[in-house]
Amino acid sequence: MTQKTAYNIAIVGATGAVGQKIMQLLEEKNFPINELKLLSSKRSAGKKVLFGTKEITIEEAKPESFAGVDIALFSAGGSVSKELAPEAVKHGAVVVDNTSAYRMDENVPLVVPEVNNEDIANHKGIIANPNCSTIQMVAALKPIKDTFGINRIIVSTYQAVSGAGAQATEELKAQAQQFLNGEEMEANLLPVTGDKRHYPIAFNALPQIDVFGENGYTFEEMKMINETKKIMHDEKLSVAATCVRLPFFTSHAESVYIEVDKDDVTVADLWKVLETADGVVLQDDPGAQLYPTPLSSADKEDVFVGRVRKDLDNPRGFHLWVVSDNLLKGAAWNTVQIAQSLIKNNWL
Repeated sequence: MTQKTAYNIAIVGATGAVGQKIMQLLEEKNFPINELKLLSSKRSAGKKVLFGTKEITIEEAKPESFAGVDIALFSAGGSVSKELAPEAVKHGAVVVDNTSAYRMDENVPLVVPEVNNEDIANHKGIIANPNCSTIQMVAALKPIKDTFGINRIIVSTYQAVSGAGAQATEELKAQAQQFLNGEEMEANLLPVTGDKRHYPIAFNALPQIDVFGENGYTFEEMKMINETKKIMHDEKLSVAATCVRLPFFTSHAESVYIEVDKDDVTVADLWKVLETADGVVLQDDPGAQLYPTPLSSADKEDVFVGRVRKDLDNPRGFHLWVVSDNLLKGAAWNTVQIAQSLIKNNWL
């Protein structure tokens, strides 16, 4: 069968932060688009947006919206994906879903293209985009695991407020001004909108992202644990996570401890692997105070790694600092990369 040269693409959640980033990336990367459908809630339907020089009217997302669509990029919340992703597949579309709805479904590949691109070939209509904090960690660790083996990961995250949505970003701005004015800070959203208590995020640190499970870990922490094992194809891998929300706007940072399988591995050995890793940029020169930060990593598509150190007590232990833009590599860019791979490898 002759491969198409242009494709019908739908973005579900086109008015959200990630949906907007996806649209921007499709334009920047000259994605081979025949027709672009922008789908959203009924509330946003009828709005007009520019894609290149073309004005597109946003439509309400319905099952019939996917007729003739080749690839549907979903980023409108798990409930929308649960309802409409199967409908898109019925209409012949391949879905790349940016929510948690299908990540741990055994029939759905969970993909970071630099790590397990070949898993895309096994899709049955839906491919899941991992959690943002998981994506950057596995992108940095997979080349190390391939070379030296990894049996243990302990990660503490420092996550941007934008990961909780646009309203949380606005609440941070308001709280910061209230604090500077000497006023009481008003907290209505974080750590979790629907939970019992809310705390200010401005000038604070919240050791809760998502709700707590019965085991004392939050859902965000369990996402990192379970998704890492699935992406790495290693159920025996020991993974522990503590996820923390901090008062900055963009990019997640992570302090990652790993234990490798081989003896006599050096920091220089890890540098060598990271320097040649796809999608990873090594920024590690303590003498020059060179290391990635959330600000330096914002609006960039790569995963940045620095502060690579050998553990002082465990000869197989290493510490790394991993930073990446949570809306780009952590969401929109990873989604577009999967779509690119679908086309490049004729996996539609």
